[in-house]
Amino acid sequence: MNIHPTAIIDPGAELDSSVNVGPYVIIEKGVKIAQETTIKPHTVITGPTTIGSGNVIGPFATIGAPPQDLKYKGEETDLVIGDNNQIREYVSIHRGTVTDKGLTILGNGNLLMGYVHIAHDCVVGNSVILANGVTMAGHIHIEDHAIIGGLVAIQQFSRVGAYSYIGGLSGISKDVPPFVIVSGIRKDMRVSGINKIGLRRHGFDKETLQKLDKAYKIIFMSPNLLLKEAIEQAASEISDCEPVKQLIDFFRNSKQGVIRTVDTVG
Repeated sequence: MNIHPTAIIDPGAELDSSVNVGPYVIIEKGVKIAQETTIKPHTVITGPTTIGSGNVIGPFATIGAPPQDLKYKGEETDLVIGDNNQIREYVSIHRGTVTDKGLTILGNGNLLMGYVHIAHDCVVGNSVILANGVTMAGHIHIEDHAIIGGLVAIQQFSRVGAYSYIGGLSGISKDVPPFVIVSGIRKDMRVSGINKIGLRRHGFDKETLQKLDKAYKIIFMSPNLLLKEAIEQAASEISDCEPVKQLIDFFRNSKQGVIRTVDTVG
């Protein structure tokens, strides 16, 4: 184990022998860190926190701190981080609260750029990119392969769908559908189309993109249809495409309301 002599590690922490710990790191009781993870200088990790293998964390990151919630009274809650994440400088990730499942989750293969904040009870999937300064309130769910631009703020309980792209400086107060590009602030949020470039990069074929585009036009660009009618029409006309089904189910399962207003500029 490569531990810098200035690091402070509680005897109650469990670190694999291959973990690298930099100068002035503090690791408290209840922290478990798997193999080949590197902790950069001045990072503070508080437990209960479980960190998987192959992660790079820091410097000056704060991992597993108590939730910023006035209802929190010191209950033992958890943070679980998967494998192969890049967690850059000054990132903060907080544990869950007992008002939810008591658990914050960060999946695998994610990139969290500088100053990202993930609040209590959030769930971040796999291969997600959170650009500099993304700020997430509590109870947010980010699905796989989403990309969120710099300085985006997301309201609590919101969902961000898989393969979506959110432009920088956006303010999110409703659910962001999967597979689309969105930007704007709250009531001025606009959907500008299917994220075709991102989907092609992830191997979506031409036929699937065409079906998603057709579903998009029905759901987002049918001013004479109520949302329920548009969803039912899309489900009826495109019944053989799993991503379209995923898009439709996202609308059906939303509790927060889904961004649907279309950007008509350009």
